[in-house]
Amino acid sequence: MCYSFHSNGARFAIVFCFLWLCSFQHLFAQKNGQAVGGRQPYNVLFIFVDDLRPELGCYGKNYIHSPNIDALAAEGILFTHQFVTVPTCGASRSGLLTGRRPRTTDELSNDVLEIKQNSGIALPVPESFVQLFRMNGYNTVGIGKISHSADGYIYKYREPKSKRKELPQSWDEMLFDAGKWGTGWNAFFGYADGSNRNERNYEVKPYENADVPDEGYPDGLTANLAITKIKELAVQQKPFFLGVGFFKPHLPFNAPKRYWDLYEEANIPLTPSTYIPQGVNLASLHESNEFNNGYRKSDEHPTLSQPVSEAYARKLRHAYFAAVSFTDAQIGKLLSALKAAGLDKNTVVILWGDHGWHLGDDRVWGKHTLFDWSLRSPLIMKIPGGAKAVVSNHIISAIDIYPTLMDICGIKVPLNIDGKNFAALLKDPNTKNWNNVAYSYFRKGISLRTNHYRLTKYYRAEMPDVELYDHRNDPFERENIAAKYPEIVERLMPLLERGNTGLYQPAH
Repeated sequence: MCYSFHSNGARFAIVFCFLWLCSFQHLFAQKNGQAVGGRQPYNVLFIFVDDLRPELGCYGKNYIHSPNIDALAAEGILFTHQFVTVPTCGASRSGLLTGRRPRTTDELSNDVLEIKQNSGIALPVPESFVQLFRMNGYNTVGIGKISHSADGYIYKYREPKSKRKELPQSWDEMLFDAGKWGTGWNAFFGYADGSNRNERNYEVKPYENADVPDEGYPDGLTANLAITKIKELAVQQKPFFLGVGFFKPHLPFNAPKRYWDLYEEANIPLTPSTYIPQGVNLASLHESNEFNNGYRKSDEHPTLSQPVSEAYARKLRHAYFAAVSFTDAQIGKLLSALKAAGLDKNTVVILWGDHGWHLGDDRVWGKHTLFDWSLRSPLIMKIPGGAKAVVSNHIISAIDIYPTLMDICGIKVPLNIDGKNFAALLKDPNTKNWNNVAYSYFRKGISLRTNHYRLTKYYRAEMPDVELYDHRNDPFERENIAAKYPEIVERLMPLLERGNTGLYQPAH
């Protein structure tokens, strides 16, 4: 390996953090394009994909057309068991960017970054790992959806774009091409004719397959903008962090027709979890509210008691898969541009999905549950000179990416974050020196994932409030076995309670 790893820096009292960080930014100051210490610092291309399940060719799903993501996996390390902290976009991304688990119910909200800004309480320094890159001499550029807002600015769906950034200290540039849709949020919910879900008062279908070029939908414009920026960054002397956020496959499942044509709908497989899991209260699931209320012209409206027909389930899965293939094509353009600019050999590339999505699994269409369907998402890392075509089955939390990425780039982490550095897994994917624990939070619950089990404790009146799934024998979490194996629950519960950051009252 041509990179080195370092342990996290010492913890300092908050009162000294800002002064310490201001001095720390000179550690990797540039001298004719070289970092102090002789090695040119790595660039970083971080690709954020909204609502992306680990249902890709490189994850063993050969019915999905994802050649560009598959090629990236062949050049790096693919993590099969990466879990987000919160199964909703804004809160999940906040956890990734800050390396912290939620401590208040506000931190379970999509609007967590706006809430923090409006609170009047001083934000921690740095506000994100992107700011830490910036403080260490990196040029930081964001394009598209990185935090929660579609373009990185705080405003409501039907409002004009504001000038308030969600992460005001993190970005040198925050860019977006809204095209014919006008604003980021209009583009996020955009249809090929330039309309959007918001102005059509949700009277829209949850899918579209217009016969248009890639630029006929917003992610095509995002890819073009990112390619232009890569060419500009290639001639700069400073290292860069470039974050690119693609919308699809988030609802609506809209993509150019040629990506729909990659699939034969009759051959698309249905979920292996067609029923509600045994031994659970319906409060652990939901009635697909985002899907039903946001897309009122849907052909069918699923509920827990009445699933959609198999024919419509295939149509919706067809739409989702087409959106995945569309995004895969845009990712391919970025990777090609990186190589054409001569940057591929010195750039860390990370692809991350902000959470999973139930595609009719457990009769749910959407995220927002504490099941693997909603919490597990792709993570692929390509490191210059690093291992290739490696698959890691270790349990990773999204908050662990922060300290690991800093380590790869030789930047110390100055704050007491919750994420753990998994650099050892990059050097030796088979190492046993890893704790294999991930915590997730939602629906008044805390969920613990280990190699063998998922244990979830809900702080609610509805019973049962404890769920246990055996992933060696039940990988789709179809039966809650907590009542059958109380001794396993008793053994794992103290480990689960270690993940209670004060969000809920401790279990008794």
